[in-house]
Amino acid sequence: MWVPKDSNFIVSSHVLSATAPAKINLGLNVLRKRTDGYHDLATVFHPIGWADTLTADHADTVRLTCTEATLPSGEDNLVVRAARLLKASFGVDRGAIMNLTKVLPHGAGLGGGSSDAATALQILCRLWRLDCTTTSLASLALDLGSDVPFFLRRCTAFAQGRGEMLSPLEDYRFPFSLAVVVNPVRISTAWAFRHVEVRETGRADLAEVVRTNDLDRWRRELTNDFEEPVFSKWPVLRRTKSALLRAGASFASLTGTGSGVYGVFESHKFAEDAVQEAAARGCATWCEAPS
Repeated sequence: MWVPKDSNFIVSSHVLSATAPAKINLGLNVLRKRTDGYHDLATVFHPIGWADTLTADHADTVRLTCTEATLPSGEDNLVVRAARLLKASFGVDRGAIMNLTKVLPHGAGLGGGSSDAATALQILCRLWRLDCTTTSLASLALDLGSDVPFFLRRCTAFAQGRGEMLSPLEDYRFPFSLAVVVNPVRISTAWAFRHVEVRETGRADLAEVVRTNDLDRWRRELTNDFEEPVFSKWPVLRRTKSALLRAGASFASLTGTGSGVYGVFESHKFAEDAVQEAAARGCATWCEAPS
């Protein structure tokens, strides 16, 4: 049986529990549109501690309950789709009752749904005692979404292609405090890709830039191509980025296609103050110290 590294499994009686962490994008370049309708990207995925929690126990059928009433709990949910895909691929004749404690805002560019799906593959692989390999799970993960494979490993990685071609940044350490602010705005990924401007040439080597931890270079070269269209349509997100910079962030950016905006701080106290101010405005927030 393949057990993923750093999977955060907790076993209580017969119930398995695992966290499903968010990510931020350290730079996000949209290079070209492909003939299959997808886009070729370059980005650095960085996992953070903000996380949902998924539990699973044995059952006759696949069922999901969720603490977030606005999310579907049937076949439209990526967790259920992951379970169905795993069952079909390995010929499993059992089910599972799963509960998703939803903490991460959806539509925020944090990868919450993708992380939930990856965690479902991992937790059910263990629950059903399947002989899963890294390659087989990654292949299933890609069927669920372009960034789902990243959440199987959960380490900082340079991503190319649709986001599935991953090169881990070995031994990389993120030495800054982080503040994440999510306004009550939901952005369609499809809308964002329709409005983004693609550019292939003159792009920085994002992996090399991130590795330097040189915040001057980050400000110059770590760009998110979705900021211009997203900020134009939702000015509150531009104001959020400006507020983080005024609060002392040395670098700030939209993550993914939004609506999450994060600030990188050299002072943890400033990061804490920034999220407190944003929370008072009704935003969902997360703050964490250096890793």
